[in-house]
Amino acid sequence: MGSKTGVYICEGCGIGDCMDVGALATAAAEFGAAAVKTGRAFCLEDAATIRQDVGEQQLDGVVIAACSPRVNRDRFRFEVEGGPPVHVQRVNIREQVAWSQPAGAEPTQQMAEDLLKMGMAAEKAAKSPRPFTEAHEETVLVVGGGPAGLSAAVSAADAGYFVVLVEKEAELGGFARFLHRQYPTLPPYQDLEPIALEQWIGELAAHPRIEVRTHARLTGIGGQPGAFVATIESGGERQEVTVGSVVMATGFRLAGPDQLTRYGLGRLTDVVTSLDLEHMSAEGRIRRPSNQEEPKRVAIVACDRSADRDYAPYAGNVTSMVSLKQALYVRAAYPEAQVFVVYEDMQAPGHHELFYRHLQEDPGIFFVRGQVETVEASDNGAVTLMVGGTVLGSPVTLAVDLVVLAAGMIPTATADGEAPPLALRYLQGGDIPTRPFGFADSHFLCFPYETRRTGIYTAGVVHRSLDLPQSRRDGAAAAAKAVQVVEQAALGAAVHPRVGDLGYPEFFMQKCTACGRCTQECPFGALELDAAHHPVINPNRCRRCGICMGACPVQIISFPDYSVHALSEMAKQVSMPEDDEEQLRILVFACENDAYPALDMVGFNHLAYPATMRVVPVRCLGAVNSVTVSDAIANGYDGVALLGCKAGDDYQCHFIQGSELLGRRMTNVRETLDRLALESERVQVLETTIADAHRLPEVLQQFADGIAAVGPNPMKGF
Repeated sequence: MGSKTGVYICEGCGIGDCMDVGALATAAAEFGAAAVKTGRAFCLEDAATIRQDVGEQQLDGVVIAACSPRVNRDRFRFEVEGGPPVHVQRVNIREQVAWSQPAGAEPTQQMAEDLLKMGMAAEKAAKSPRPFTEAHEETVLVVGGGPAGLSAAVSAADAGYFVVLVEKEAELGGFARFLHRQYPTLPPYQDLEPIALEQWIGELAAHPRIEVRTHARLTGIGGQPGAFVATIESGGERQEVTVGSVVMATGFRLAGPDQLTRYGLGRLTDVVTSLDLEHMSAEGRIRRPSNQEEPKRVAIVACDRSADRDYAPYAGNVTSMVSLKQALYVRAAYPEAQVFVVYEDMQAPGHHELFYRHLQEDPGIFFVRGQVETVEASDNGAVTLMVGGTVLGSPVTLAVDLVVLAAGMIPTATADGEAPPLALRYLQGGDIPTRPFGFADSHFLCFPYETRRTGIYTAGVVHRSLDLPQSRRDGAAAAAKAVQVVEQAALGAAVHPRVGDLGYPEFFMQKCTACGRCTQECPFGALELDAAHHPVINPNRCRRCGICMGACPVQIISFPDYSVHALSEMAKQVSMPEDDEEQLRILVFACENDAYPALDMVGFNHLAYPATMRVVPVRCLGAVNSVTVSDAIANGYDGVALLGCKAGDDYQCHFIQGSELLGRRMTNVRETLDRLALESERVQVLETTIADAHRLPEVLQQFADGIAAVGPNPMKGF
């Protein structure tokens, strides 16, 4: 603990009815607390007691044993006048004890006392973080001048930031320049609408805080949030500009013959893409390319088969609506024409359902649900489509004059066919890391605009398949994140998911072996190398996950308030019954992003989990060093559970690959167990999500039962 630490134990929310709070206070005093007090509601009126002690006794640390650290964060923030915030350590004796263990039982009291001592040990090992602050630039760089980029630029400028917009073409507007109309956005959702591109460009051109550079490319970018240095090439000249953050709105390219050969594109003259039909409609001449005649029968294919999703996933909601829109193009140009919309899974979300119904009432539009199996030329000059899997139960043959393919959109997150849109000067490479289908993100569920390069955000179709209104909203949202990261960088604070965290990694270089593992495993490219191949931190790139700490084989990396030493000290505080085989002890390292909230949900629902377990929250399973796990077994724990998020494509670690990295390190742990002649079952990685909280007690009980079957750790007592 610091030189003066106060311990405050809450009795409210059923805590006082479940355990002996007086005994907890005695344990805290014996541990060396400068002040120990109990109260009925430290989150309400009793909070004044803590504030008074902080001011009068000049406390430099506060331990609060009460509710989960995930709640009441703002209420438990205390400051000494003229100084930084006092470091606060939370001990969860409400959700993890009072609400999930039987009241008055001896194991319940032991658990509460152990958790309190663990929290006090963590406070003793912690230091108040000193934020990294440097001059920051309130400028946002927007790459791409399409609808998303235009919206991002205006939104950031309206927030008071200067904006530099870089567009590789001579004109702004992106793909929207080639579109004839957009589908309805206003009631009654029946008529196609013009695209307000000139209005959007006019708003941008008139804004005094926006500088536009066309025929320009971003050829390099380095630095960190608040102080990126971007190299822009225009007209053969290069210029460096300092910006605080970046919005990447580089757009997409439509699928072409390489992806659409199954539909005859590039092989049959009268098979065209949706972009071709946009050009024809804008010119007022929808014609068959083969003979320039007016088409009497047109097939519009949504291109939403599973094979199409392999190259353009998540595009169905756009290709479906494009198909509907273009059906109206044909009907408006030729009222006698017949249009066949071929689809497998029509997606018309929200008010677009009304547009879909409107087209269903059109006598010249026919909907064919199925999969296009073949597209061939007929002897009479028509194009014949064979559609299988229809609701009729047998294939349907369509002979048409023109086939229009609603091609999917392929994001340009890593390259646009000519040069990378972002030539990053990062140790980990020049591209933005992407997911399997080319979309750049940091966490597709919780942080959709972030990339794995802190301070660089995505907007528009480079982020996900979107239509025009959605792209506009996307640009504005990404701009808000771009502004936020600069504001946080000015404070030296982290963003998503540990927003406001002021600490960053520190290195004891005298013991560094220059192995480079920390620089390679950092998910966000926060670490570079110096001439001696030692890690160098870019603090504002860091998201404080601690994965570098878990990666280091010699444990030289730590945070002021989070370290291998702190975790080990917490583990050492647990009482270890040596003579009672029924009194096992299991250490649970719980990821704060999935596992710890799931444990809280267990308490919220008044479910129970084994009283033999002691929970240590960690920032990510990837932050758990294999030495920490090995030491726990060597110190007598009967088992260690590593509780984190699920793996696989349907879920994602908040820090990209933390659980995956821990899985690799488990080899070292198993080698240690073999060396100690201990069973490998004593250490296991367990997966959970918040949605699985109702099943978590069973998962933990099964692990505890397995440990009981193996028996007590023979290292206990040594």
